[in-house]
Amino acid sequence: MNPVVGLDVAKGESQVQAFLDQSKPYGKSFSMKHIKEELDHFLEFLKEIEEVTGQMPMVILESTGHDHSPVIQYLEEQGIPYILLNPIISYQAMKSSLRKVKTDAIDAYQLCVLYYKEDLEPHKIRGIQLLDLRNLSRQQEIVTNMYVEAKLQFHTILDQVFPEYRKVFGDLYSRVSLLILKEYPTSEAVLAAGESKLAQSVIEFCPSRSGQWAWEKAKKIMDSASRNPFQINVYESHVINLRMYIELLFHYQRHLSDLEDRIVSLANEMEEYKIIQSIPGIGEKIAATIISEIGEIDRFNHPKKLVAFAGVDPSVHSSGKFTATINRITKRGSSRLRHSLYLAVLCGCSRNKKLKVFYDKKKSEGKPAKVSIVAYALLLKRKKMYLDLA
Repeated sequence: MNPVVGLDVAKGESQVQAFLDQSKPYGKSFSMKHIKEELDHFLEFLKEIEEVTGQMPMVILESTGHDHSPVIQYLEEQGIPYILLNPIISYQAMKSSLRKVKTDAIDAYQLCVLYYKEDLEPHKIRGIQLLDLRNLSRQQEIVTNMYVEAKLQFHTILDQVFPEYRKVFGDLYSRVSLLILKEYPTSEAVLAAGESKLAQSVIEFCPSRSGQWAWEKAKKIMDSASRNPFQINVYESHVINLRMYIELLFHYQRHLSDLEDRIVSLANEMEEYKIIQSIPGIGEKIAATIISEIGEIDRFNHPKKLVAFAGVDPSVHSSGKFTATINRITKRGSSRLRHSLYLAVLCGCSRNKKLKVFYDKKKSEGKPAKVSIVAYALLLKRKKMYLDLA
């Protein structure tokens, strides 16, 4: 017999349906909450099926963001085999059904039916180290987006209070620049302080620079205040908001710096990290994202599977005698991996002539991204540096 248990996962609970073999459902479906007590009852249910059939059933469920995480962790702790299904696959299979009825019970049932129709592979458990790296890399992307949004809001307020200040420091978001602006946010505050006090503040906020540099910056700040169109600040709320966004910018800078340190420290423990950086155009951040999104390279027994995982495989459209000559990529895989590969190709081509020639050749064939990821797969599989294969 070939038993299977389908789980239709939702937030906080799952609908359960078991089959002893193809076309042999076992009992009625039931609901299971994602709490320790009910997960333990679910384990007893799996062992009950094992006693009936002589083997532990395969558990099949869809990947649903993070809702499936407690179930997956419990199954892995108990050593229960499972299949984590791409929702696109199950959706396409269920869409072909003649019955247009959708409930959690039916979805769990259909997952079991799909198990017997398709040649599905059990999920290969990923290492904690790579999952930690992936979580940190994804969090870095989230915080970066928040940082960019805070910058935009900061610009909006600055344009209404002190737009000429932009020209003072080479890096508007440097520590000394933001601290000076927080202390002297308006033309009135700057002019009232005077050049000498401003120079002392610059020295205090940036002691690593010379006194001459500090006086030069103080003079620039005074000049910017004189040119500023808002000589008198009418709205106190603008100053409050400006200082608030400066605090937010510092907050995000600290978090991003901490995340980057942790990512580099963790990635440096992995052999793949050094290998992937040997490719021209791939730095620390892109390398960490690529290896964390790919995971264990042994999960892919053929480069084409990695290509599909990244979503850079071409879609095919044909009907009768018609076959499209221009096909877009499917974009059904990891968007983070796909974006990192795109950046890597752009950077690599600007730094390496051989890679640029190779890229142009493959681009003319309509498959640059696909070829690039195959190259990465070969490097990781063979554990070779780029220079060893060039």
